[in-house]
Amino acid sequence: MASLLTQAVKVYDEVMEHADPRVADWFMMQSPLPSFIICLAYFIFVWMGPWLMEGRKPVEMRNVLLMYNIAMVGMSTYCFVEFLLAGWLAGYSLGCQPVDYSNSPQALRMARVCWWFYFSKFIELLDTVFFILRKKFNQVSFLHVFHHGIMPISWWFGVKLVPGGFGTFHSLLNSFIHLMMYTYYGLSALGPAFSRFLWWKKYMTSMQITQFVLVTIHSVQLLFIECDYPVFFVYWIGLYAVVFLVLFAHFYIQTYTKAKAARAKKSDGQIANGASKPKSS
Repeated sequence: MASLLTQAVKVYDEVMEHADPRVADWFMMQSPLPSFIICLAYFIFVWMGPWLMEGRKPVEMRNVLLMYNIAMVGMSTYCFVEFLLAGWLAGYSLGCQPVDYSNSPQALRMARVCWWFYFSKFIELLDTVFFILRKKFNQVSFLHVFHHGIMPISWWFGVKLVPGGFGTFHSLLNSFIHLMMYTYYGLSALGPAFSRFLWWKKYMTSMQITQFVLVTIHSVQLLFIECDYPVFFVYWIGLYAVVFLVLFAHFYIQTYTKAKAARAKKSDGQIANGASKPKSS
């Protein structure tokens, strides 16, 4: 066990030799430990939350949810626009795009938005907290928890080692998806009067699936060309995309395709039963 720990520390030290010195003094960038602790606390709360809420009434928090979702729309919009202006509309290539480690205004702008994207992933953990406090336990699925729980620590290494370049393609798409998602949640928080504006929930899942298809293709193509970008992160982002593509596709099939088929079958059965009954005279 001791030798295993020693080896892990050695690998970590070797990895940190490639850390970006520009982010060394930024908030929470000195060590991954705070990020690990917050993610661990999140998983513990998810595990214990339903037990803590047992016998309690759901917490009413419409105003809190409204303000939270407005703030998250703002945060997601900021990240989306900054990823565009700092790189993807400023000369970034969809093929090989190395990280610019210089202190140029453009490179620092990209590094800063990478940090804000990383930090936003901690704020998004409140999604789950609010679900549990409101006793919406059906919303706290494996997909939801897994997605929220691994993003912060994954992005700590992203900001520490590669704050820019190829890897920001998926964060650009993710920022747009979250902009739309929190807009949906915000309208939902306004109450039943706004339910007519929520018809596009199904398409949110389609957009998420499309996001992971694009990220998978973007990652795979980099394996066939020469590029000065750490191949570990190419594999990590590609694997992440494939895993969530499968999970979201499964969710879509279960929630929409199979559910629709079940409703249609039930409706046909009711019609058949009704037709077989004798008419009253």
